Parts: sequence; structure tokens; C-alpha cells
Amino acid sequence: METLQFLMDGFAVALTPTNLMFALFGAFIGTLIGALPGLGPANGVAILIPLAFTLGLPPETAMILLTSVYAGAMYGGRISSILLNIPGDEPAMMTCLDGYPMAQKGKAAEALAMSAIASFAGSLIGTIGLILLAPALAKFALTFGPAEYFALFMLAFATLGGITGKNPMKTVIAAVIGLMISTVGIDIATGTQRYTFGILKLYEGIDFILAIVGLFAISELLFFIEERAGAGRKMIKVGKLMLRPKEIIAAIPTMFRGGVLGFIAGVLPGAGASLGSFISYTLEKQYLGKKSHFGEGDPRGVAAPEAGNNGASSGALVPMLTLGVPGSGTTAVLLAMLISLNVTPGPLMFTQNADIVWGVIAALLIGNVILLLLNIPMVGFFVKLLSVPPMYLLPMVTMVAFVGIYSISHSTFDLYFMIAFGVAGYILRKLEIPMVPIILGMLLGPEMEKNLGHALVISDGDWSILWASPLALALWIVAGLGLILPYIVGPLLRKRMRAAIKEEPTSD
Repeated sequence: METLQFLMDGFAVALTPTNLMFALFGAFIGTLIGALPGLGPANGVAILIPLAFTLGLPPETAMILLTSVYAGAMYGGRISSILLNIPGDEPAMMTCLDGYPMAQKGKAAEALAMSAIASFAGSLIGTIGLILLAPALAKFALTFGPAEYFALFMLAFATLGGITGKNPMKTVIAAVIGLMISTVGIDIATGTQRYTFGILKLYEGIDFILAIVGLFAISELLFFIEERAGAGRKMIKVGKLMLRPKEIIAAIPTMFRGGVLGFIAGVLPGAGASLGSFISYTLEKQYLGKKSHFGEGDPRGVAAPEAGNNGASSGALVPMLTLGVPGSGTTAVLLAMLISLNVTPGPLMFTQNADIVWGVIAALLIGNVILLLLNIPMVGFFVKLLSVPPMYLLPMVTMVAFVGIYSISHSTFDLYFMIAFGVAGYILRKLEIPMVPIILGMLLGPEMEKNLGHALVISDGDWSILWASPLALALWIVAGLGLILPYIVGPLLRKRMRAAIKEEPTSD
């Protein structure tokens, strides 16, 4: 009953004209960004962060805008998968397997409509799971002390590679880089300058927003220029929508199973939407067996991964809001936004900033309805975007990033710093070193250092306090497993994913 009252309060926040307008704008822009191959939700949110600061939005409105962009980008990723056989982002990869064959059979409109409905169902299931699970987990997290929080942060870093990570060792290297960057500035405990090199701008540390926009948005633009510059792409035409109610009803159980599996995958640190999409598709294929035609243009083969990856996107918000530990790359960017707005994510956020938490949750429910209403009638408009040459799109995206960053501090130093992070991000990505662990290291480093210091003060310098309690010990054990499992399960899972893609008879 208490949760229902909080949710009603959240709707009161989300349904104000201003917040509703920004939810609509975020959903629309997010869908456009998601439709562009390679950008994805993390880059979309990173690009829009400077705009939120430029407009001087209050915390609840800024978070409603960015979570709407997040949800919209998850929807939009399916468009290029179905029409071009090019995933908009990694979670949309499984949608290619049946979406593109449907498009080749002249059922592109049906595939796009089915994916929109499945995305709505998966996101709705995930948001309901968020409503039910997050408050309980937040109350449990109130029992954490400094030692437990330090172990939790170690768990977050240990599971960063995830079971789908390409190279766990490179993930560790990226996390170390992020932790090193987090030490720049004045040590709060001692007042000592660390790695400032006498530069006044570095006394307060390195701004998260500069790093995020540089590492995600600017580096992605450099890749976009290198790999995709030139003319637009030829794609399959979208005909008249002929999706029958019978096909939607037949796919409802698939959507439900996919949404539940996706939500579970999203809650697990380091798993995320890619795993949610994969397990939803493969398990549904096994469950249906000979009753399905997966890989040949079965609508349920579109519904399963779309419900899975959108359920996971809501699930990834659970650890971010309740523990202050992001469950995906995009939630890491959202976490940085919260910290920049002087809002501390974690269990106390549900009492100290309840309007933000429940306003965002209510906005997700409203945003899903908006996205469903946008995506089916306006799919033709989103499709046309894919035929626009990148040479016209790139200047607009770059302008948003530069103008937004400059408007925050009116400092050319920040622009140069952002460009430096963008070039560094481009080089690191060339070396296949992931960006998310760097950001997470920057975000969690200060809190990790503070909790370690508090724990050692309490124990009078006795390091055994870090694993003395049963809860802390359990977190350390899970963290150890998180470091080991990627070396065992990761290669097997990636092999299965490649095999699943290769064995589907998709023709060009």
C-alpha cells in the first residue's frame, strides 16, 4: 500500500506539463538515436546530458528526460536490425535473426509493429519488477556499513566484464584507469593535492560529464566518421501494416517470458540487455521447438529478444537506484548525472529524494505508452532517418555536445578536455578496452576510498573488518566468482551466440 502511494506521488511529478513534455521529447529523440546503427542508448544519454544542464532543468525533470531517451533508444535499436540487418546496438543483434527475414518477405511493417508491441510489453514487465523489487532492496541496503559497501563496490568492478565480455583482463585495465582518474584533485581527508600538476581546474577533480561526453559521444563520432561516412543505405521498403490480432495474441506468452527473463538479466550486475536478449530468444526457441519457425521470419522470434532487452533496461535501474551501482553502461551514465545533480544514489535516495525516484519510475510507465503510440504510426518517419547520409547528421550531434558542454562552465579548457577524452576513448576502443569500466571507476572511486577509510578508522587499522561480517564475506565470494566466471562461461556463451546467428538461414 505504501508503494502504491509513492507511485501515485510519482505520477503527480511525472504528469506535470513540463515533465510530460520532456518525456515526450526524450522518447522521440531516443528513438531517433536508437535507430542509427552504432550509437545506442549510452551514447544517446551522454549526448543529451549537456542539454539538460544548458536548460537548467531540476533533477527530477533532467532524469525524466534522460530515462525517456534511454527507453526510446532501446525501442529504436530494432529499426536498423529489421530493415538493414544491422543491429542498432548489441542487444538488438538477436532481432536481426527473424526481423530481417520477415522484412525480406514483405512483412517489414509487421516486424516493426511486433517489435514495438514486444518492447512495450517487456519494458512494462521490467518497470513493474522495478516497482516491486527496488523498495525492498533499498530497505535491505540500509543495513550496509562501510565494509559492506566497499565489498559491494568490489563486486561491481568484478562483474563489469560480465559473462558476455570479450576480454575480462581489458575490463580490469579499464577499471584501474577509471580509479586512477578518480584520485585526481584534493584529498578530502588530508587536503593533499594529487596529480593536479599545478592546474587550478584539476583541484576539484575531473568532471564526470566531460569524461562521459568525450569517451562516449565524441569517440563514437570519430568511429562514425571513420566507418560510416558517405551516402545513406539502401533498405527494404516498409509496406502497409497487415499485422493481425491473432499473431499478437499468439506472441503474448513469448513477450511475458522474454520480459521476465530480461528483467532478471538486467538486475544482475554486468549481465545487461545483451544477455537478456540472447536468453529470451534461445530459451523461447527451445521451448517452442517444432511449433516455431525461428530464423525464417517467425514474429515470435522478433517478440522474444525485444521483450528481453527492454525488460533488462528497466531491471538495470534496480541496482543503480537502490545501491548506487549501475547495472549497465547506460545506467552508469545516468548515475553520473545523478551525482552531478548533487543527488546521492543508494538506499537513502528512496527517502531523501523520493520525488526523483518515483517520478522517474512513473515516467517510465508513461514513456512506454508514449513510445508505443509514437513507434507504430510514425515508423515511416524513423525509417527515413536511416537513409540520411551521416555527413548531415554528424555536425548536428557534434554541435549539441560542444554547445552543451560550453554552456555548463563557459570554459574553453573544458572543451579541450572533452576533446582529449574523446581522442583517448577512440584509441582505447581501437585497443578494445571498454569505456563503461572507466566511467564506473571515476564514479565509484571516491565513495570506495571513503568507505575504506571509514572501515579502517572503525577497526583501528585492522583490515580484517572488510570481510568480518557474513554479508561482507558473501559479497567478496560473489565478487571472486564474478572475476572467474567470465573466463569460463564467457567464451562458451559467445560461442553459443555466434552459433545461433550462423545457423539461422538469413539471406541477403
